[in-house]
Amino acid sequence: MFAIFKRELASYFTSPVGYVVVAAFMLFNGIFFYVQCLYTGTSNLYGVFQSMFFIVLFLLPLLTMRLLAEDRRNKTDQVLLTSPVGIPAIVTGKFLSAWVMLLICLSAYVVDGIILSFVASPDWSVIFCNLFGMMLMGAAFIAIGLFVSSLTESVIIAAVFSFGANVLISLIDTIRSTVPWNWLKNCLGALSFQNKYGHFAMGLLSLSDVIFFLSIAVLFLFLTDRVIDRRRWA
Repeated sequence: MFAIFKRELASYFTSPVGYVVVAAFMLFNGIFFYVQCLYTGTSNLYGVFQSMFFIVLFLLPLLTMRLLAEDRRNKTDQVLLTSPVGIPAIVTGKFLSAWVMLLICLSAYVVDGIILSFVASPDWSVIFCNLFGMMLMGAAFIAIGLFVSSLTESVIIAAVFSFGANVLISLIDTIRSTVPWNWLKNCLGALSFQNKYGHFAMGLLSLSDVIFFLSIAVLFLFLTDRVIDRRRWA
C-alpha cells in the first residue's frame, strides 16, 4: 500500500495536475480571505470556509479522475491486480495520495490564521475545527471520485461525472427547500454535506457529522473495492 501511495503522490508532481490544484486552491483562498476578512476588517473566517466549500467541489475531481481510470486505459491495472498487493491496499493507497494532496491545500487555512494573528485575535479552535471538517468532507468526496474513476477508462468522463456528483450533492439543500413532503425533507437534510460541513465552519464539533462523513468515505471505498474485484475475475 505504501509503495502505491508514494507512486500516486509523486505522480501529482510529475504532471501539472498537482500544481494546478494547489495553486487554484491557494488563489481562491487568498481572494476570499482578502475580501471577507482583510478588506472588511473582521477576524471571522466563516465566510471564507463556506466559500471554499464550492471550490473544493471543482478541484477534487481533478485529483481523483486519473487514479483508476488511467490505469485501466493504459492496461497497467492488470499488473496491479496480479501483484501480491490486495485490492483494499490498492484502493487505500490511491485514496490516501489524493487525501494528502487535499491536506497540502488545507495548509492555506493555517496561513490565514497566522496572518490574522498579526492584526487581530483569530479563534484558532474554529480554524482547526474547520480543518478537521474539511479533512472529513474531503475524504468523502475523494472516495466518491475514486469510485467513479473505477467505473471508466476515460479520465475526462471520470472528471465530469465526479464533478456532476459533487454538484448534485451541493444542490441537496436547494432541492430540499422545494419538496412538499416532510419525510423527504428530513431524508435530504440528513444527506446534506453543506449543512454538516457548516457546523464545522462555525466551530461546532458533532460526533454525528464525523460519523456521517466517515461512513460515506468507507461506503464508497468498499464499492470501489467491489468494482475492481469484479473486474479481476471477469
